[in-house]
Amino acid sequence: MIWSLSFDPLVPLWLLGTGSVLALVLSALLFYLGLRGAFLRMLALALLLVGIANPSLYQEDRTPLSTVVALVTDRSQSQKLDGRAQDTEEARAAIAEKIEVLEGFDLREVGVETATGLRNDGTVLFSALADSLSDVPPERIGGAIVITDGQIHDVPESASQLGFEAPLHAVITGHPEEIDRRLRIVSAPKFGLVGSRQPVMMEAVQSGNVADADQTAMLTIRHNGSGEESRIVEVNEPFEVTIEIGHGGQNLYEFEISAVDNELTTINNRSVVSVDGIRENLRVLLVSGSPHAGERTWRNLLKSDAAVDLVHFTILRPPEKQDGTPINQLSLIAFPTRELFSVKIDEFDLIIFDRYERRGVLPLLYFDNIAQFVMNGGAVLVSGGPDYADISSIYQTPLSRILPAAPTGQTLDMPYHPQISELGERHPVTRQLPGADESPPAWSRWFRLVDSTLTSGQNLMTGADDRPLLVLDRVGDGRVATLLSDHVWLWARGYEGGGPHVTLLRRLAHWLMQEPDLSEEALRLQANGQELQIERQTLSEQVDPVVLTSPSGETEVHELEAIEPGLWRKTVAATELGLYEADDGVRRALINVGPANPKEFLEVISTDNVLAPLVEATNGGTPRLRSTPASFAVPDVTALGEANSYHGSGWIGLKRTDASVLNGIRKYPLFAGFLGLALLLLVLSAMWYREGR
Repeated sequence: MIWSLSFDPLVPLWLLGTGSVLALVLSALLFYLGLRGAFLRMLALALLLVGIANPSLYQEDRTPLSTVVALVTDRSQSQKLDGRAQDTEEARAAIAEKIEVLEGFDLREVGVETATGLRNDGTVLFSALADSLSDVPPERIGGAIVITDGQIHDVPESASQLGFEAPLHAVITGHPEEIDRRLRIVSAPKFGLVGSRQPVMMEAVQSGNVADADQTAMLTIRHNGSGEESRIVEVNEPFEVTIEIGHGGQNLYEFEISAVDNELTTINNRSVVSVDGIRENLRVLLVSGSPHAGERTWRNLLKSDAAVDLVHFTILRPPEKQDGTPINQLSLIAFPTRELFSVKIDEFDLIIFDRYERRGVLPLLYFDNIAQFVMNGGAVLVSGGPDYADISSIYQTPLSRILPAAPTGQTLDMPYHPQISELGERHPVTRQLPGADESPPAWSRWFRLVDSTLTSGQNLMTGADDRPLLVLDRVGDGRVATLLSDHVWLWARGYEGGGPHVTLLRRLAHWLMQEPDLSEEALRLQANGQELQIERQTLSEQVDPVVLTSPSGETEVHELEAIEPGLWRKTVAATELGLYEADDGVRRALINVGPANPKEFLEVISTDNVLAPLVEATNGGTPRLRSTPASFAVPDVTALGEANSYHGSGWIGLKRTDASVLNGIRKYPLFAGFLGLALLLLVLSAMWYREGR
């Protein structure tokens, strides 16, 4: 019960105040003149004024409310290092038990994971704290305890922003002897021309107990998961690494620095830079032999692509022309054979021979140059007709050592539907080719096929009598393709509805120019929001399980599911920021989820420096669970009233509040009714009695 006194004047306050002043002046005058009964007269005036003020007693019926305390547990990625997670859970359970035995306290527990949505927000602990106490009046809050490594990224600038006036305590995990080394990407290109060299600025940052630590580190560089290069770098000093853009599309460069003795974690010793390779322009040399109906098919396709620089030569002299005109006089301009096939051959990305046959224009030495061009990483496509089966076939040159299909000398002239082979159904060049899912395929027939025998390579399409039609092969560092028919132009002209010539030929050209998306054997990782997609492209009928390693070092084994022939996938949740690695025992794939330098791993050394100013402003404490690597102690929790300090050696305190809820109020007027009238009459009677004497 709570009692209180209040007044409810029967007249305006100004009138009551004026009467009080007059009564005071009159009383003083009576005492000054020494009149008898002055005291009784003053008492009567006072009682009259009190009666007009109408005093009342109020009785409040209140129920005390519990004091609310928040216990916030940091479960972010950095808290999973070096046994911190176990220490955190033990401390949380112990502190929660100690608070629950305190009478009049209500505990609210909050767990904080890595920032939602995989943003670069780091550990957003105070936002979670504010949300948990949003429905509690500030006067009911008795404090907050956070269990963390101290690496918080949303610390308020002042204690007033907490929303309550009570102690904040930070129980720190980890120990003071920690040391860590991490690789920080200062700047890196997003795009680069294929073949160009680009600078990457980075720094090996070493922090913590570094007094006796090595001041140099070994930097290892890998391109697309293979090909290592190493160098020594100084720690805590920015340095530059030059990378070469090897191909179009995504180029992944993995950088890793060596660990230091007793390092806290090596998770942040690696970083990946992804650079999109852009070809300035693809240089294609198209050499056409005898004129035929499909000659413009290749030219139109290549000219329609703005990213292609096409150099096209057509040899106009047909085989039957025997007029004695010298070869070098049959064109409007001289065929620059030496420049194209000797001096500048390496400037081309792809050489296409379209129904080309030997006529003495190109010496055999130049064909040897072309074969060497492929061995060194170039690409050649032979689109053959009767010329390929003839005695003057391009196969009868040094190119035979790189071509995968040897002609038998026969040409089959009969209608047939080009078919995708069993292997071709799994190859990215011919997989899911539009119209291939019907029987017969939903495209027009062809009427010519060069009979050949496979000497190597992969047969992706077949023609009449199941003979090879499209054969691909890898030779040295380069690639070769042979199309054993010159009737692809029927699809381009729309004969019998046409066919997917654009899709087929573009895929074929891009595969020849080693576009990574068309690689037959590949393991890829792709991030899409909060999902991570593991993709395996293969020509095999089965794939091995993939081991996925998260940024925190945890591993999971995933069985991939067949999506379509040759393509296997599995989608998993990406719950952490940082570098993921997929490994199937043969191939590795890397991807960085989120920013290149996520806040969660910018600093992983446990510290009380970040929270100390805010904790001190609330009279709280920052005890460590481990003062040494071997020690472990959870602070005691006690309840206090108003105090100047809420912490001490081995203990932290919570503020006990006086908050309550009002159930009802009773009012007792003091001078209303007969009681007030009786008191006033009693004093007046005493005054008259005194004066009557």
